Amino acid sequence: MEDGPGIFAATVFLLFGAALLTWTGARVLHRAPVAEGVRAAVAVPLALLAGAGSAALGAWCLARL
Repeated sequence: MEDGPGIFAATVFLLFGAALLTWTGARVLHRAPVAEGVRAAVAVPLALLAGAGSAALGAWCLARL
């Protein structure tokens, strides 16, 4: 019964991280801006860091179950 919220949180973090990494990769491949009004040299690493951090947090949540 107590595993339900942990599984839900892990799923949300993993899906968000995967979606953000996929979206950022697609934007970079098409040479489109990742964030409006922000240089690509700043926006791409921050988006990749946020996506990877979210995916890592989701994996950590699953490992704690």
